Amino acid sequence: MKRLALLGCTGSIGDSTAQVIRDQKDRFDIVALAANTSLDKLWALAEEFDVKHLCLTDASSNESLKQKALETGRVVYDQVEDLIEVDGLDIVIGAIVGAAGMEANLKAVSQGIDLALANKETLIMAGDLVMKAAKENGARVLPIDSEHSAIWQCLWPARQEEIEELILTASGGPFFGKSADELKQVTLEQALNHPTWDMGPKITIDSATLMNKGLEVIEARHLFAVDVSHIKVLVHRQSLVHSMVQFRDGSIMAQLGMADMKVPIQVALDYPHRFANRYPRLDLTEFKSLTFDNPDLEAFPCLRLAFEAAGRGGTAEAVLNAANEMSVELFLSEAIKFSDIPKFNEAALAAHSFSEKPDIKALKEADRWAREYVKGLK
Repeated sequence: MKRLALLGCTGSIGDSTAQVIRDQKDRFDIVALAANTSLDKLWALAEEFDVKHLCLTDASSNESLKQKALETGRVVYDQVEDLIEVDGLDIVIGAIVGAAGMEANLKAVSQGIDLALANKETLIMAGDLVMKAAKENGARVLPIDSEHSAIWQCLWPARQEEIEELILTASGGPFFGKSADELKQVTLEQALNHPTWDMGPKITIDSATLMNKGLEVIEARHLFAVDVSHIKVLVHRQSLVHSMVQFRDGSIMAQLGMADMKVPIQVALDYPHRFANRYPRLDLTEFKSLTFDNPDLEAFPCLRLAFEAAGRGGTAEAVLNAANEMSVELFLSEAIKFSDIPKFNEAALAAHSFSEKPDIKALKEADRWAREYVKGLK
């Protein structure tokens, strides 16, 4: 039985992971849970799965959790990365949104613990450090994002030198086909109405700007050790082909499936095996065509910025990620317009002091600087 820590247990990935665990109770034991502020939901999961080790990343909420845990035998930790010290962990599910989960994920692979990763920011902020630590300590980084899981599955029988191009597919979000001028009028309600996936607000906005796909480009660069010039994005409105790999002989391998996050989560948790489930199956006869389009980089400049940051590496990726997190936060609070998000992100990239080979301290400082810089632009 695999012992796992579920970091980000109250978000959409946490919900899907919990269901996968319910469906495979004989294979997994959740021994640690972490979330941000959702005390009641975390507590309900702790009682359902009999979890003893808990943490909320929000300090005030964590103090309330400590009070609730008194005389229950449960231990509440001050920092989410402290959960990695729990004895006997086999795998960590890294699903905390944003930069908050980065240090815990890095600590996991540094201690030789496999990381099932749904948190893009970990690799975007510190991809070189994380993948190096994983390699040196015998840990595996197993992607949970549907697109990266698709590429990973396509690559199971392949060798690195056989890869010609990674092809990430994008739904196009709610504004596919809109011009840059039309996007200036977008409301918060419209941006939160994703056509395919039910996700948290931050990821949903990133999908609407195509920054989510841009962050996936950066993540793929690190996960699969390919140059960004060998990564392509195609808009695929049907969301059936989750991504593809083109090999050097011209063959293209694709992974298809229902838009159900439980499947890539199960693939990561069960690897290298595949076990039966009762999740909905894809009926290809219901779909008469599959379409693919190039993304409009003029209307969606966030994707262009991500390719540029991936090409530079160093602190550029961390700065773009942090700037985007702050820009999205400002938009969600209705302090800025939808069209301001790429403007603020581009301004931060242009203004920051670039470092080619930053350590973790420099990356955290770049992250802090970018947030403060964007906050000052509104």
